[in-house]
Amino acid sequence: MIEFQFIHILIHLQIISYIIAVFRVLRKSKKLYLENYAGKSISSYHWLFQFTVVLTILYAVALLKNIFKFSDYPHISEGLKISLWVSSLFIFCWYLFKALNNPDLFRNVDSKLKLVSEIIAEEKSSEQPTIDEREYNEELIKLKKYMIEEKPFLNSSLTIQDISNNIGIPVRDLSLLINHQLGQHFYDFVNTYRIENAMDILKDTTKSKVTILEILYEVGFNSKSSFNTAFKKHTGNTPTSYRKNL
Repeated sequence: MIEFQFIHILIHLQIISYIIAVFRVLRKSKKLYLENYAGKSISSYHWLFQFTVVLTILYAVALLKNIFKFSDYPHISEGLKISLWVSSLFIFCWYLFKALNNPDLFRNVDSKLKLVSEIIAEEKSSEQPTIDEREYNEELIKLKKYMIEEKPFLNSSLTIQDISNNIGIPVRDLSLLINHQLGQHFYDFVNTYRIENAMDILKDTTKSKVTILEILYEVGFNSKSSFNTAFKKHTGNTPTSYRKNL
């Protein structure tokens, strides 16, 4: 009996360590998404985080079930066991629904991507030549000119790789330029242009009948929540209140 309980404890400790490791990976993935993507891909992180939280809660209930199983209240364990089976069924249906309606959620993050902090650390350790101030300014002008003239931000699935291919700046240098030198995540950098474009549309009296939903899709967003969050972060107001105050 004692050996059986000891094995259970070891198994649960192992599972807990796996859960902690998963949340650490998710934390890194979030940074990678923000530094390299500016569209639907960020939804993949939100989905993975939600799914991990749900599974963690499910495991916590299973842990309670086992604790009660070896206590003076085994009937509570049986009740939790039934709730686990029912919850598992709902989670499976939820997972299937997400998979069928949002297949893009299951695309992997490019394994070659690195965090800006890792790139900087590598350059310091390997003593690679850094970009001088003049070259930095030239690339910055080139980037901003491209963003204004070509408006790539209108593409809701825009990635840092797309911009790199079009302006001839390596992804590594472009990532350092935006995330380190400008002090912005690529996600926020692109959303700044989207919000400014949305503000221009809202100010245009000839487009007063265009709905907020139409505007957010037009400027490159793919959800109302992300648009409202970015708009309020940039202006301090929601799109609706901004339009009313014009």
